[in-house]
Amino acid sequence: MTSGKQLFSTLANGKLTVEVVQTDFPEPTGNQVLVQMEAAPINPSDLAILTSTADLENAEYSPGKFVADMPEPFYSAQKARHGQRLPVGNEGAGVVIAAGEQAKALVGQRVACVPGNAYSQYCIADAGMCLPLGDISSEDGASAFVNPMTALGFAETARMENHKAIIHSAAASNLGQMLVKICLEDDLPLVNIVRREEHVELLKGLGAEHVVNSSADDFMDQLRSAIDATDAYCGFDPIGGGKSVDACFKAMEQVAASKMAAFSRYGSTQPKKMYIYGRLDLSPTMLTPSYGFGWTLSGWLLTPFLQAAGMETMMRMRQRVLDGMTTTFASSYKSRVNLEQMLTRDAVLDYRQMKTGEKYLVTPQA
Repeated sequence: MTSGKQLFSTLANGKLTVEVVQTDFPEPTGNQVLVQMEAAPINPSDLAILTSTADLENAEYSPGKFVADMPEPFYSAQKARHGQRLPVGNEGAGVVIAAGEQAKALVGQRVACVPGNAYSQYCIADAGMCLPLGDISSEDGASAFVNPMTALGFAETARMENHKAIIHSAAASNLGQMLVKICLEDDLPLVNIVRREEHVELLKGLGAEHVVNSSADDFMDQLRSAIDATDAYCGFDPIGGGKSVDACFKAMEQVAASKMAAFSRYGSTQPKKMYIYGRLDLSPTMLTPSYGFGWTLSGWLLTPFLQAAGMETMMRMRQRVLDGMTTTFASSYKSRVNLEQMLTRDAVLDYRQMKTGEKYLVTPQA
């Protein structure tokens, strides 16, 4: 039996408790491996369990622990997890120190993995979901799954649905920068929507051709021009709330309608599709009756996509990530924290803002 520190999140009695506790880890069996975790990123997708919508400004902080009030209606909305002690951390990297009978070949290898409890000194992972890193460090390989496979998944989705180009919101993120590089490599036109002028320059520095600034006075003009130039009628949006999706649909329809030979009260016949894949904005998604009826709004999640795409596609994507780990799929980090440091007030209030280019890396062994 191996023992080590692990982070857990519990929602009960109107409060969110996140703490580091000493845990015993079982011996791996079958196709399982025991990984000594060396690095794990804090992604926006981790925050749903890690911090949720708790009142972190007024939380009680102590070494390796914080307790915060969970306001309504968010507490009641998460009734299914009340009282459950949940591990946190989707992905990370480390060294395999033990393995079940079917995974012995991985012992001693450094791997990237997606155990779902990566904020831990050790974790049990499925060998089939481990990516051997070879000479790549755990820090470089820690973000090998969520962002790279998601960005690749967008390009794959567009091709599967016969779209000529795609739109991406909040495009200056680590994931967005990867998508810029992927689309350049694949000759897939990409319209990037960002919020600041420095983000425009950042993406253009990577080679992006179409970058529009949502805070500019002529934002809609910029967006329409980019859609007209690329035929981008499919988009991926991590913002979720507010009018981000609405703006894309509106611009798509205005471009399509401008090319119609005759007016139709039902709008253009151009199919328009937007996928929401995150909730950076927790407010309701606002849609306006300004783009006819030829539109589809859907959610996009990585795991269901991979299941639908099939093993051959997933393995091809994984190999591409491995080949481009320090180039196309490289991640950068603002801060490195151990398990106790990630639960300090300053750290929690900082990384929960999910600011562009300010990702945290957790180093559980430090």
